[in-house]
Amino acid sequence: MKRIGAVLCLIICISCKISVDNPIKRNEISIDQVKEHVEFLTSDALQGRNTGTTGIEMAARYIENVFTKNNIKPYFETFRDTFNIKDIVGYNIVGIIEGNDPKLKDEYVIIGAHYDHIGFKTKVDNDSIANGANDNAAGTTAVLALAKYLAKEKMNKRSIIIALFSGEELGLVGSEHLAEKLNKRNLNLYTMLNFEMIGVPFKDRDYEAFVTGYDLSNMAQVMNNSIGSNYIGRSEVAIRYNLFKQSDNYAFYQVFRVPSQTISSCDLSNYDYYHHVDDEADKLDYEHMTKLINKMIPAIQNICNSATKEIKMTHE
Repeated sequence: MKRIGAVLCLIICISCKISVDNPIKRNEISIDQVKEHVEFLTSDALQGRNTGTTGIEMAARYIENVFTKNNIKPYFETFRDTFNIKDIVGYNIVGIIEGNDPKLKDEYVIIGAHYDHIGFKTKVDNDSIANGANDNAAGTTAVLALAKYLAKEKMNKRSIIIALFSGEELGLVGSEHLAEKLNKRNLNLYTMLNFEMIGVPFKDRDYEAFVTGYDLSNMAQVMNNSIGSNYIGRSEVAIRYNLFKQSDNYAFYQVFRVPSQTISSCDLSNYDYYHHVDDEADKLDYEHMTKLINKMIPAIQNICNSATKEIKMTHE
């Protein structure tokens, strides 16, 4: 018995050392999951996901299926929030993960991205489909992966609205429609996190991602505290081009006047295929993408569970 006991102790000690030296990461979002979403959304069958086309209808059904499989409920009567752009019918796909705290569940966090793109573009090497991998299958993938994770964990005290927007490429129409609609319902919005073009890394920065409108709030600092490093930085290029106003975060800032910012790793200086037919799935860095999405998990969990609203506007 003594010999058996000694062996068991040795095994336990070795296991403890392995767990300290090489911690096993559980429940992380996998690179295969990320690739699966991107490859579907960028397939030629979807014909560039232009709003009002059969291609974006296929993308919408795919998103709805992800929500349904993961027990994410529709925020409205159905997942679809429909709007019109002249004779074009568009629709945001909107789900909810209800908070579990009796008081904080009445406060909302929106996690969003646009899933539309521009359809067709000037032909290059006999290819005219602008598949929109970085813009914005990448951001859509982040939201879908995070939604699945958060719905499974069910640890959020605040309620989370998961919103995939169309009409972005036609002038941020879908996000404007949803922001106004939610405001009419007197939604108590804490903050809005938008994901845009996260498919490629920077090569010469001391940060991995940035938030648009960096100086408008302390969002980056609060998220970095949760991540445990200066992962999110201030992009001078994004400020120069005023990217804060160029994506779906902006409507929520305008309507609610709360911190509403876009998380990205591409400020148009590190990718040559913006609105180009070569913005394809094989141009993305999946290790970078997967790492970025996983880094967002503790930051989003803190945002959803902090006792007070830590993210605050610093400038109007």
